[in-house]
Amino acid sequence: MTDTARFNLPARLLHWSMAALILTMLLIGFAMVTSLADYHALVALHRPLGLLILLLAVLRLANRWHRPPPPLPTDLPVWQRRAAHASHIVLYGLMLAMPLVGWAMLSAARYPVTLVGPFVLPPILPQSPMVYARLRELHTVLAYGLFATILTHIGAALLHALIRRDGVFASMTSHPKA
Repeated sequence: MTDTARFNLPARLLHWSMAALILTMLLIGFAMVTSLADYHALVALHRPLGLLILLLAVLRLANRWHRPPPPLPTDLPVWQRRAAHASHIVLYGLMLAMPLVGWAMLSAARYPVTLVGPFVLPPILPQSPMVYARLRELHTVLAYGLFATILTHIGAALLHALIRRDGVFASMTSHPKA
């Protein structure tokens, strides 16, 4: 596989670092709803990580706009091409929506969104317990949707890496297809 058939280094670094962050966030989110003892520590970690994911998602979109991804294999069925395109739209949408909905939810509850130390983001919505409740439900639904989309993405990656061996998986790793 040539370098032109691979994602550029920033895309690969962003992909794998965000994969780790997003999986960490999903686990933290799960732990937050199951552990009252650690709740405040988990929330203190969850908020800045969510904002970091939002920032990285914007950087990823900018990189993708400047350096489009490599083409899919020509023998890939049309429905799989469409599914790949749709799943990436869903993934990017969720990577942007999840932190924004979380920020809006906290704003509606008048909870501070602390980055680090004294740095606090301004609220993006007026205080409203009803809006907070709806956004909390939406945040949960989006988290389940993100988890399902990630599982599908991992399944497709494994299909390309282990069964098709067509270079799609290798295009996102540091090693070209053998």
